Amino acid sequence: MESVSMISEPSADIAKRWVQKSELADIYDKVMADRRLSREDGLRLFQSNDLLAIGFLANLVRERFHGEKTYWVYNQHINYSNICINGCRFCAYSRQQGEEGGFLLALDQVAAKVKERLHEPITEIHVVGGCHPDLPFSYYLDLVREIKKMRPESVIKAFTAVEVAHLAHNERLSVSEVLQALKEAGVQALPGGGAEVFSNRVRQLLCPEKLNSEGWLQVAKEAHLIGMRSNATLLYGHLETAAERVDHMLALREAQDETGGFITFIPLAFQTANTGLSGVQPRTGFTDLKTIAVSRLLLDNFAHIKAYWIMLGAKMAQIALHFGADDLDGTVMEERIGHMAGAQSAEALTPDELQGLIRAAGRQPVERDTFFKPVVRSTKSPSIPLYERGKIFK
Repeated sequence: MESVSMISEPSADIAKRWVQKSELADIYDKVMADRRLSREDGLRLFQSNDLLAIGFLANLVRERFHGEKTYWVYNQHINYSNICINGCRFCAYSRQQGEEGGFLLALDQVAAKVKERLHEPITEIHVVGGCHPDLPFSYYLDLVREIKKMRPESVIKAFTAVEVAHLAHNERLSVSEVLQALKEAGVQALPGGGAEVFSNRVRQLLCPEKLNSEGWLQVAKEAHLIGMRSNATLLYGHLETAAERVDHMLALREAQDETGGFITFIPLAFQTANTGLSGVQPRTGFTDLKTIAVSRLLLDNFAHIKAYWIMLGAKMAQIALHFGADDLDGTVMEERIGHMAGAQSAEALTPDELQGLIRAAGRQPVERDTFFKPVVRSTKSPSIPLYERGKIFK
């Protein structure tokens, strides 16, 4: 009789009873009381194989923040160069200067990419590249100014913390001076790339030449101090342990407590093809969903968790919308970093495709700008975005 009565109950009630009887019952109590989870809680979540219970807990938090809303942005990615001095072993994108396959876009080529899509109502231009050994700071400033001149209504989200620190080193400027100059040129937010995993052990194995974790966090904090927002990432699914993932998330949580400047957390799924790592098993969907769910549970001061469809694939990103994620990123248009590492997803999705994915997952699509303010478009002139920008979560 018990099984019959359970089948007749709403599925949410069944899941609730299941979690309350599971090994995660005390974590359920914390989530329901809106209490911060500990490092030990994060480790237990990663150690648990009860994926549906973890997903249920993450979904409770996700819906507490956003209900059924799932966000997307009409954006364009521009990768200006893959020439990079760092030589990270996990990267299939970078090339040394003079190496076959290396590229650097001239400013007129960047302008041409923007011009190609001027007929589209793009609200965000996302710009990242490698740490070029001798590209002058003026190139970066002129690049931003040119984009801003062509797209004055769009937010320019450009240059990771690693690129900013590299520019400061090359130009013998302080990080603050570089950030201020970029802000004056038109940069309004920083992407979250380059964080990788904060573990010193892993960084020594994978990217010893790269900006260290303390440096990455310091650049982000300095950006926040001058009013620039930024994203944060975790590259998972390679040599890191579950404990190192948890510690990475907690370091970001502590920084967010301090500045409140992070917009979104983005778990980046490692792509195994064409990298310098051998013997790394391709990650599983189980790992993808658990990592997204645990990040939603631990990062209680981050308003948004992204299911980055470029790395996950559209179908896994859909499922992630019930495991803690509330954002799918956007149209993207052209993405080279993940695809050079073997990502099998498309390089672009149309607004209709993105909204269709969200609706098919039982969620409500909301077009946003970089800062998650809803974009309201005129029905008479759909190519002109009418929206407000501003902070929503501190």
